[in-house]
Amino acid sequence: MTSVFSVEGKNTPCTVIEAGPCVVTQLKSIEKDGYSAVQIAYDETTEKHASSSLMGHFKKAGVTPKRKLAEFDFAEEHNLGDVITAELFEEGDWVDVTGISKGRGFQGVVKRHGFGGVGGQTHGQHNRQRKPGSLGASSYPSRVFKGKRLPGHYGCAQVKVLNLKVVKVIPENNLILVKGSIPGAKGSYVKIEK
Repeated sequence: MTSVFSVEGKNTPCTVIEAGPCVVTQLKSIEKDGYSAVQIAYDETTEKHASSSLMGHFKKAGVTPKRKLAEFDFAEEHNLGDVITAELFEEGDWVDVTGISKGRGFQGVVKRHGFGGVGGQTHGQHNRQRKPGSLGASSYPSRVFKGKRLPGHYGCAQVKVLNLKVVKVIPENNLILVKGSIPGAKGSYVKIEK
């Protein structure tokens, strides 16, 4: 993250996203695929690191191998091989960013679900400040219900952050700056939708 000063002198925290260049690799139509979409590819790779099925897909489109594929529903028309850059965005646009959140491993209920813990260290408690507390009934149903919020794996989930404002666009470097934070670690892939 970084920050940008406005003309009035207000400091705005921003996240820098490299948004392109992306190449159109497939055009999906209602007649053939049942829906209309434009498939784009991003991030150059070598033939060695692309599967043979993807290599055939890229050769059909006439583009070099890429790492990531994504589908979008564009309002304007595109052709195979068209390059989409950060110039698609303008300052003041509102975007939604989808990414994979940071993995946090096995976590307890306080961190994973926001439980308050059993209480303070008084009243005879010495070893269960961050525990979930009582879980279920005794005689009936004699089990813990499925779906109960318990400790477990936390993170590594798809997260979508809505309504982030585009603060600045740097088209020569294909960079856009959005106000606030986005899901994922540094260097991870995200999907930006207008």
